[in-house]
Amino acid sequence: MKREERRQEIINLLVESRAVELDDVAARFGVSKMTIHRDLDDLERAGVLRKVRGGATIDAGTQFESDFRFRELQEADVKRALAEAAAELVEPGMTVMINDGSMASVLGDVLCAKKPITLITNNAAILERAKGMSGVTLIGLGGVFSAKFNAYFGIVTEEALSRLRADIAFVSAPAASGRLSYHMDEAVVRAKRAMMAASRQKCLLINSRRFGHTALHVLADLAEFDTVISDKSLPHDTAAELGGRTTVRIAKETT
Repeated sequence: MKREERRQEIINLLVESRAVELDDVAARFGVSKMTIHRDLDDLERAGVLRKVRGGATIDAGTQFESDFRFRELQEADVKRALAEAAAELVEPGMTVMINDGSMASVLGDVLCAKKPITLITNNAAILERAKGMSGVTLIGLGGVFSAKFNAYFGIVTEEALSRLRADIAFVSAPAASGRLSYHMDEAVVRAKRAMMAASRQKCLLINSRRFGHTALHVLADLAEFDTVISDKSLPHDTAAELGGRTTVRIAKETT
């Protein structure tokens, strides 16, 4: 197994169990403990975990500034597949809104190839990567910066969105159950819904693993979206409740 693949697997283990033991990880991958030490050191420097005695954790006593960076490294193949499927809905010359989130930041990278294009976003990762790119008109939404979500939110963000119009908005969600999508943060929900209100088309990007879960706030009924893109077919009950009102696209992972 290549080094980057092993480190991705370590991240996946942390996602599942929140903590890993050094000895267990070394045995799992058939490498020395020193090799795993180096892996954990590099991942800690990247801000995606915290080393502890005998292993590593993603639990921290205080809010981790690396929340976004950790999510950005999770399931990179699925995010890329969803982004590629979403890009099929975009033609050069369109105006596109992209929300916060690590999945959306991958989409921002993909859409820069669709130039000329106008990107409207509160996603700091997209703003950083796309700034100065020829053929890309970049409109950054102001607001209060959230290190947790690596994006801007609040009254300033929502007011800016109320004065803009886009051809399509790409919105992501961390949870969905039945016909409803959810998010845990109220300010994030308001920004996502403001994007939906300001766009002619609305597209939801959601990892299939997020189905069957809820969060504190309802984001939207899936029927509010023109298109839902996931990496697997929607759960039977969700598909039945939608009843064909929304187009569902299944992203295919590239090999």
